[in-house]
Amino acid sequence: MTSVISTLRTGHVGLNVTDLDRSLAFYRDALGFQVLGEGKEEARRFALLGQDGELVLTLWQQADGAFAPASAGLHHLALSAGAIEDVRQYEERLRSLGVEFAYEGVVAHGEGAASGGIFFHDPDGTRLEIFAPTGAEGAEAPTPGAPTCGFF
Repeated sequence: MTSVISTLRTGHVGLNVTDLDRSLAFYRDALGFQVLGEGKEEARRFALLGQDGELVLTLWQQADGAFAPASAGLHHLALSAGAIEDVRQYEERLRSLGVEFAYEGVVAHGEGAASGGIFFHDPDGTRLEIFAPTGAEGAEAPTPGAPTCGFF
């Protein structure tokens, strides 16, 4: 069959975490997600996180170790902000919480790109990005000849 039924979009992302309380605090306090629901049963802990009542991210406490960048699966989670000023506000908030960044400040997605953002890691080492589609004109692209988000 060659006809398209509907256009698919990402509904939400599920991340395995080692410590739900620690990860929940990070995603809630540092990134502003709201807790939409929680599973508190000891062997089945999870948190449903969203914005404006819409599910965006689910945290599952079922990982035995930190994020493994060389393993198959999730490479990084990119979160879109409305404008580059919003990205800079998140950068300020994250720095005040002691989060370490992959690059210094806002960087372009590629050489000469208008889009760009900040790159950092969550408490389990999962690669994260907050970006804006425009506003990064003139910002450095730290990885020549390749997308910035690919090799941090």
